[in-house]
Amino acid sequence: QVQVVESGGGLVQPGGSLRLSCVASGSIFTIYTMGWYRQAPGKQRELSATITNEGRTNLADSVKGRFTISRDNVKKTVHLQMNNLNAEDTAVYYCLVNVKSYSGGPIKGYWGQGTQVTVSS
Repeated sequence: QVQVVESGGGLVQPGGSLRLSCVASGSIFTIYTMGWYRQAPGKQRELSATITNEGRTNLADSVKGRFTISRDNVKKTVHLQMNNLNAEDTAVYYCLVNVKSYSGGPIKGYWGQGTQVTVSS
């Protein structure tokens, strides 16, 4: 089994910053793409940012220029630095980690439980 745990959410004022972290543990042979998704109340879950195991990043247009995604392959972590936050960024942020648990095995996606980010004055 693979466990994915997010941290770093909270309440922040408009214009502020937060850094989310996600760590994967358990039966991990190789980690592939890692990413952050978010779900606002009444809306579908949407992509915020992804990063491949080679470091290639993909960011949603809504967060480009404000969010940065990074990863540490040794520590099995992925981070989302969020700057210049606004009310539209309020959501539960989920980490997705794509993992192969053994050589030759399938790649499976594992979600964390989510961390709440609230942007409000």
